[in-house]
Amino acid sequence: MTDLLEIRDLKIEATSYPPGEKPRDVTLVEGVTLKLPKGRVMGLIGESGAGKSTIGLSTLAYGRGGVRITGGQVVLNGQDILALSPGALRRLRGKTVTYVAQSAAASFNPAKKLIDQVIETTLAAGTPRAEARARAVELFRKLSLPSPETIGERFPHQVSGGQLQRVMTAMALCPKPELVIFDEPTTALDVTTQIDVLAAIKAAIRDEGVAALYITHDLAVVAQIADEIMVLRHGKMVELGDTGQIITAPRETYTRDLVSVRQIEHPPKPDGAAPVLTIDAVSARYGRSGPQVLSDVSAVLPQGQTLAVVGESGSGKSTLARVITGLLPPLQGRITFAGRDLSPTMAGRSREDLRELQMIYQMADTAMNPRQTVATIIGRPLEFYFGLKGAEKKARVDALLDEIELGPKFADRFPAELSGGQKQRVCIARALAAKPKMIICDEVTSALDPLVADGILKLLLDLQREEGVAYLFITHDIATVRAIADRIMVMHRGRVVRSGPKAEVLSPPFDAYTDLLLSSVPEMKQGWLEEVTASRRMAAGGE
Repeated sequence: MTDLLEIRDLKIEATSYPPGEKPRDVTLVEGVTLKLPKGRVMGLIGESGAGKSTIGLSTLAYGRGGVRITGGQVVLNGQDILALSPGALRRLRGKTVTYVAQSAAASFNPAKKLIDQVIETTLAAGTPRAEARARAVELFRKLSLPSPETIGERFPHQVSGGQLQRVMTAMALCPKPELVIFDEPTTALDVTTQIDVLAAIKAAIRDEGVAALYITHDLAVVAQIADEIMVLRHGKMVELGDTGQIITAPRETYTRDLVSVRQIEHPPKPDGAAPVLTIDAVSARYGRSGPQVLSDVSAVLPQGQTLAVVGESGSGKSTLARVITGLLPPLQGRITFAGRDLSPTMAGRSREDLRELQMIYQMADTAMNPRQTVATIIGRPLEFYFGLKGAEKKARVDALLDEIELGPKFADRFPAELSGGQKQRVCIARALAAKPKMIICDEVTSALDPLVADGILKLLLDLQREEGVAYLFITHDIATVRAIADRIMVMHRGRVVRSGPKAEVLSPPFDAYTDLLLSSVPEMKQGWLEEVTASRRMAAGGE
């Protein structure tokens, strides 16, 4: 089989600018070698900083943010593209090699219609507009987009996230490339939407006969797409093999850790604990005339336990959190916390209400002031709620840093000097500083790599055992739910469709939506995607 792409001993560097220190060169990728034949898919998997996207972009002879390719060769169709002139590279990019980004919403121009963006590079290659448009419509149809003849006339905000990701795939395939780089194309999607996008991408790759690099940190996802998988860590190859071997008989310890991740043992807690939170028939809407986003929602969270709230985007999970925290007053209903009624607005709540009910946000990057040190960030609630200052405050900050397994040496660091997992641990410490009875965790592991997320979940469980804190855990990750929940509430379109103890909610018979949600969780086996899509076609009255 002819190799379309061959990367030989690739080395990629960047310049680091540590605060208060001289700039220094940092090696991002070192000694990576791979071969990709025509019509085949290779998965690149590993944690953040492993070099996955950096390697993917090297196939366009591109390094973002000051990244430099300083060694090796990237050979495409027998030619080292690193030696090409700028003009030749411009003709290569968007024609021979194309790229599908992780966040479609951030990659489209909001002021232009989808069709004009999809066919732009195809037109630049000299294809007549009518032919390019027909090609785009054909791809919309292959990718199972609704109304393929007219969806291109919409603007990016007029389609869903899953639809926009498929439109971006159509844009990458429109110029008939030989190689497509898929960079985490389903990471930001719900499991139910992810299935549709994965199936559409796989079918399009097969029908178009292109080669592809599929970048992800989810081994179960890449197992559905890739023929071979390369495992990366710290910019170096850990293991390379066919997909079946990697997922069933990994040779390296790090690969085995990736395969076995999220197998946390969480014994059920005994019943009988008093409720720390009771939600009684709550309904809510945004604005006076907006649509109702919560309808008659009720739930109970016992002290020291975890209630997982699950459902796809738009189901009302985060809206419920806004109501509980007083950011969105309910239309009707009652919320009782620690035995007392909560004011519907934050302004009407006491300092004790605010202290005992804390929140950890999904994006730790945007949840911390980048100009404050870790000690300042964690110390603020200590000063605000307890009046701690000086040596007493420092001692408590150090103790909290020990609790989150970072240690006092992190106290003087700024957020930019922390990894994603470390940032989220600091946010956990800030919430714990208030000595809360309950913490709302809003998708706190969804932006993290599996091994890092696993560490965060274990930390939260350890802290719950030690501190007795209750968690309202908002997520669309069923694997996380299985790992940490005591009770589960499934939401769909603002309503509760199923709730109760974990064992009860996860046991059949299921309602239609819960069944769809649970069956959409990717399994670590080849052929799972075909099985689940065939099952859905049969259920819908198809084959």
